[in-house]
Amino acid sequence: MNEIAAISLEQLPYSAAASAFLARKPQLFIDGAWVDSSHGKTIPVEDPSSGKEVARIADASDTDIDHAVAAARAAFDDARWSGLPPISRERMINRLADLIEANAAELAELEAIDNGKPRTMAQAGDIPMAVAHLRYMAGWSGKVGGEVMSPYAMPAGAVLNYTVKEPVGVCAQIVPWNFPLMMACQKIAPALAAGCTLVLKPAEQTSLTTLRLADLVAEAGIPAGVVNIVTGLGETAGARLVEHPDVDKVAFTGSTEIGKLINRNATGTLKRVTLELGGKSPLIIMPDADPAVVGKNAASAIFMNSGQVCIAGSRLYAHRSIFDRVIEGLAAATASTWVPRPSLDPLARMGPLVSREQFDRVTGYIEAGRKAGASVAIGGDAPSAGGHYVNPTVLVDVDPEMSVVREEIFGPVLVAQRFDDIDDVARQANDTCFGLGASIWTNDLSLMHKLASRIKSGTVWGNCHMMLDSALPFGGFKQSGIGRELAREGIEAYLETKTVIVKL
Repeated sequence: MNEIAAISLEQLPYSAAASAFLARKPQLFIDGAWVDSSHGKTIPVEDPSSGKEVARIADASDTDIDHAVAAARAAFDDARWSGLPPISRERMINRLADLIEANAAELAELEAIDNGKPRTMAQAGDIPMAVAHLRYMAGWSGKVGGEVMSPYAMPAGAVLNYTVKEPVGVCAQIVPWNFPLMMACQKIAPALAAGCTLVLKPAEQTSLTTLRLADLVAEAGIPAGVVNIVTGLGETAGARLVEHPDVDKVAFTGSTEIGKLINRNATGTLKRVTLELGGKSPLIIMPDADPAVVGKNAASAIFMNSGQVCIAGSRLYAHRSIFDRVIEGLAAATASTWVPRPSLDPLARMGPLVSREQFDRVTGYIEAGRKAGASVAIGGDAPSAGGHYVNPTVLVDVDPEMSVVREEIFGPVLVAQRFDDIDDVARQANDTCFGLGASIWTNDLSLMHKLASRIKSGTVWGNCHMMLDSALPFGGFKQSGIGRELAREGIEAYLETKTVIVKL
């Protein structure tokens, strides 16, 4: 198959704005102010494109977490946010969106330095999506309400029955490292629109843009204590947040393994929980699809963000009659577009993996697939460089029981398999503990809808993959999560329903 071209993997110089931000003192954003950690411990920040440490962030202690939760609790209990006219909350959320848009270039660069994703991709995708989430949810601030209901077992006019929607309270929000700013905004937008207060913890690998977001929260005029941003390790700061008795709701995006742990730990106080977890999304390619078109889109579905996407199209099922041509189209698209480059390279479409740990995980899966009998059709190796680069990889001749087929790799690794008919592919696609996303590629719309009804997945795309919108609910079946984000369901997750019955 096509060879991966050799290019320079040396990271480009940082801008003055990014360099200045990286030089800032490691602090936490609590109760509207930047404060030092109680114990002074820090965590290194690494540029995945070079493998070098470029800054440090504060490692929050239990005392720091308690401080942040207390600030959020005070801000909720005195109604400085939920008591505002909804139009005021809407304006401030929109003001935050405006500020993100105004600082898009700096935020995209920080995201690229911290995460390893191409700056061009962050500026074209992550930043606009973050803005869209805020603006969409801002509009819900004044549109949430209950209803008046007629009684069923009582005479008409005997009672007045109605429901009201109230904010759930103090929220602990823990976001992943693959889309740091976008996921932060996806979490805070519905919470703020509902009238909640929150403590947000970004992933320790990628906290830079979330910390920069704190500056913009203050500039937007959101009252002190409403949004608190703390950095730290998941097993310490994250665990303390989840178990804290003054936290009313936990929202987490990340791996299924950690999601299960969070769900267990939140049961002590019966916290409300929303979990958006892992996936192993199938791309189902019917015999009438154009192999070149599908190959190009399949490459994008798995190699975008270096495969570090929960809905990445990581399992490809092509009809036996076109399987070889699909792989050829995939190889051509990979060689021309998905060559790893440093994140600040303006030509980059795919950068390094986020960390050495992730590099070891992904290369370990590739080697495990080889040992189990899989053949490498594309890639399968890593460029020699200081950064955490892995070449885009496609494995064929795989068995459904192989770990590369069954487990979420979270890297640029696609497993490709053949199928014979619709019953065969529906069975294979559903043979997983996950159910987050799936796509079907065919010109037969009747067949597409029939197959979509059989796929156990929170989202099914037709002739596209990974298309999301703030107005469309997102979440998973099975072990891909609990609840939904985005859309009306997204704000409902931050509301409690109260029933009021008044005897007349």
